[in-house]
Amino acid sequence: MPKITRLERQKRNKERVNVYLDGEFAFGLAILEAARLRVGQELSDDEIRTLKARDTYHKAFDRVLRLLGRRARTEREIREYLRKHGYTDEVVEEVVQRLHALNLLDDAAFAREWIENRTRHRPRGRQALISELRRKGVAQETIEAALDDASLDERTLAIEAAERYVIRLQTIDDYATFARKLGSYLARRGFSWEAARHAVNHYWQLRTQDNVRPDFDNEHWNTEE
Repeated sequence: MPKITRLERQKRNKERVNVYLDGEFAFGLAILEAARLRVGQELSDDEIRTLKARDTYHKAFDRVLRLLGRRARTEREIREYLRKHGYTDEVVEEVVQRLHALNLLDDAAFAREWIENRTRHRPRGRQALISELRRKGVAQETIEAALDDASLDERTLAIEAAERYVIRLQTIDDYATFARKLGSYLARRGFSWEAARHAVNHYWQLRTQDNVRPDFDNEHWNTEE
């Protein structure tokens, strides 16, 4: 059987160790896996395959941790990411299960966070939120539960979503054109007709009353977006 003749910490990555068998480089291992080995130890072919498989798993897991360090991901996103980088279904499944066990992968939490972020920074209607989350692989029932928890007020969100866009419509002086343009804008952002109509009438009423929105002065009102 091949014998370990050298264990050497890698120069570029101190968390990994090069394993030499019978005087030749054989493979690299995470330092925790390599800690179980010793120079002079003989390894069977099965043991070598197991060590390489564990190393592949650790590489995949570390890669995913770096990805999650940027932002949260859904389970589908993680699976697609690992497959894209050539990992087998077995490794993908093991990584996913480990992430679940560590509470690092939770589609329900992802959906709640996504809705909260959208609501706060880029308001969207219910249908748009559903479409966005479905594209990321979140199950319909998970999305519905997150939306119910959020208790979205679409009419208020539609007003917030239209706040900047309505400035572009300041030269339009007939209701039909104003309603069509603003209504279409809100529809593209997933708002229901009821919510869009409420926002349209809200801004049209403000315009016909004094031509200035309460939270904008004349300078802001006359500035293009």
